[in-house]
Amino acid sequence: MNPSANGWIKKLLNQVSEIVYSQTETDAFYINLKRTGFIYGSNIKVVLNIVKPFELSEEERCKTNLLLTFYYIYNKENPKEQFTESLIRYYKSISDQKQSFFEDLFSDKSPDSLLEKIIHKRIHIDDNFISKSFNYFLINALLFVDVLGYHRFLKDEKNIKNYVENLESALETIVFSVIENKTVKSEYDENLIKLFEGSIRYKNAELLTYNDAISIINEPLEKLYVIDLVCMASWTDKIIDNEEKSFLSQLKTDLGVDNTVIVRSINDINLFYDEHKDEVAFLSSKNLAQSFYDNSSKVVSKLIKRNSKRLIKELSESKEALYLLTQSTQRNLTDEEQKKIQTQLIDIFKSIPSLAIFMLPGGMLLFPLFIKFIPKLLPSAFDDNRIEDKD
Repeated sequence: MNPSANGWIKKLLNQVSEIVYSQTETDAFYINLKRTGFIYGSNIKVVLNIVKPFELSEEERCKTNLLLTFYYIYNKENPKEQFTESLIRYYKSISDQKQSFFEDLFSDKSPDSLLEKIIHKRIHIDDNFISKSFNYFLINALLFVDVLGYHRFLKDEKNIKNYVENLESALETIVFSVIENKTVKSEYDENLIKLFEGSIRYKNAELLTYNDAISIINEPLEKLYVIDLVCMASWTDKIIDNEEKSFLSQLKTDLGVDNTVIVRSINDINLFYDEHKDEVAFLSSKNLAQSFYDNSSKVVSKLIKRNSKRLIKELSESKEALYLLTQSTQRNLTDEEQKKIQTQLIDIFKSIPSLAIFMLPGGMLLFPLFIKFIPKLLPSAFDDNRIEDKD
């Protein structure tokens, strides 16, 4: 199952057992979802281990977790309408995009294909790969708001867009209240502010007051979510100071939840960050150049692996490109040779749709990475300097 290729939703849903959903209580599912990092905006795993996440990028794990969570909510509510059709209608109802955008997007006749496009657009807040690669982290911290909105939509479709906007605004007020009250802001706090600011879709001229925000949070899942976000905002090197403890105590009272919910939420964020500190981008922020290189390397490597057979076939038919690639493993290519290999590779990319990313504005910046990774796919006879890995 490849969430970056057409047909992934249908294949994923065919792999999912509805029994798993029906036997999983809502609180248990939410805890499992939190352990994947979805609630925290850092998707490390896939919920309930339904698919193996090892070959998936973080964006693809995010897509998978979002779709599986929607499907869980759908099965719990058990509506008469088909899943894909109901989710498409939900996204149409909360959209604030221009009509021309949706005329193009919703021209797709296949529900599965249309839903794939919608989720792709939702995950890819910034479709510019180059600028996105300079970000420290993906901007998907508030995707669970979509899930809560869909939960409400399945029960009552009235004023659903207002509900989603108000819920997002309430979360913004409460989370920013925690961060702004900190006497000294750490690098973690600054990164968290960027994460939430980038995740907010409905920009408000003024924040709600704290009391107005609290009045919006009523459902059990809403309460669990806001508490987790507050604990995430309070976390700084595992220290929650007196002011933050006081805020959490007040929040517990205002939301009418048991103290064990707060304690579990604190323990969960500590455990998640402990286990995945090297995988959560904003815990180990790097300079922009390093961030760009790391993100780009992952994407290029993934594209090469997924198109390896087609690439080898195309390269085998281009003797000059093959020669220059093998030479690049032994010496620096001249300027003329670099132009030749660039021209030849562009022709190859044109024949493989999923490699069109290299032809986008700024795509040339990825060529050195492609040339670095592609020789590893070629037979060892083309690379005299290769040292084979020992078992």
